[in-house]
Amino acid sequence: MQIKQANISDLELLVPLFDAYRQFYEQKTDKDSAREFLKERFQKEENIVFMAMLNNQAIGFTQLYATFSSVSMKPFYILNDLYVNSEHRHMGIGEALLEKAKDHCAKKNFKGLALETALDNPAQNLYERLGWKKDEAYLHYFWSNPE
Repeated sequence: MQIKQANISDLELLVPLFDAYRQFYEQKTDKDSAREFLKERFQKEENIVFMAMLNNQAIGFTQLYATFSSVSMKPFYILNDLYVNSEHRHMGIGEALLEKAKDHCAKKNFKGLALETALDNPAQNLYERLGWKKDEAYLHYFWSNPE
């Protein structure tokens, strides 16, 4: 297994994984929209994607978006997506992707990585084992545009 940083030339390898990730979160399959979304992120250089590869097949990915902390006046990444194909889980792939994201963050000298996850996501154990700290000091709010 190898972890590589993806670019726009890896789009067709990434789209099925991204679509499966969205389905995991109860979204309808839509590979065309997934392709366009990812293509635009790559073209605008708005994301960092690491893919886990096995026998020239993409089996997992994580996607980071850069943002800033006004208080510390430093950039940090939001680890927005982490997904491993169901048949490749419990093999250390998620851990390898998280470690690659941490290494990339450190090399860029960013403040850190932030993520949010569902209350019942079993990956919480992995996050905590790898040194991520649960934020118990702040509440997170989200406003949804009623469109």
